[in-house]
Amino acid sequence: MRTSKPIWPKPCPWLSQLLSKVDQQLADFIRQTVREQTRFRTGLGFDVHQFAQGRRCILGGVEIPHSVGLLGHSDADVVVHAVMDACLGAAGWPDIGHFFPDTSAEFKDADSLKLAQEVARRLTEANLEIVNLDIMIMAEAPKIAPHREQMKANMARAFDIEVSQVSVKATTMEKMSFIGRKEGIAVMASALLRQG
Repeated sequence: MRTSKPIWPKPCPWLSQLLSKVDQQLADFIRQTVREQTRFRTGLGFDVHQFAQGRRCILGGVEIPHSVGLLGHSDADVVVHAVMDACLGAAGWPDIGHFFPDTSAEFKDADSLKLAQEVARRLTEANLEIVNLDIMIMAEAPKIAPHREQMKANMARAFDIEVSQVSVKATTMEKMSFIGRKEGIAVMASALLRQG
């Protein structure tokens, strides 16, 4: 049975051959360029909000009809909050509470997608490019599948990336824990950034 060979084994043969044919200064420049162009950073984000009467249920920028909404200082979009924390973590920065404190009247009932645009702006200023976002929503209700594509589109627009760079998945907790009892929603997100 044949096994596939890695596309870029270590050490990389073609790069070694190229470097052997050039002078040391150019070789050092090529090595540094390759190193900079393949500098990746990963971040993990997690957020949870409890359900409450009289609140809207906004997930990934989509207002979903539901008997209860999510409690929070802003619009309580637990999906966007987790993704913002993942991006901030990948950049090596503090969490969203540092940039958008829930003690500030400025962010009362704030649109989380607009806060995400601010995070995206900061990433661009720091010469950090989003490679992809992976989102896992943990909820018994509401159903996520009918709204998944719109969530992806909203996230892509907020972070100025392609829809293909965003993944949204959902799972239940098999009726276990506060999520299983339909007391709230939790979201975990990961972000991969490339240093430009």
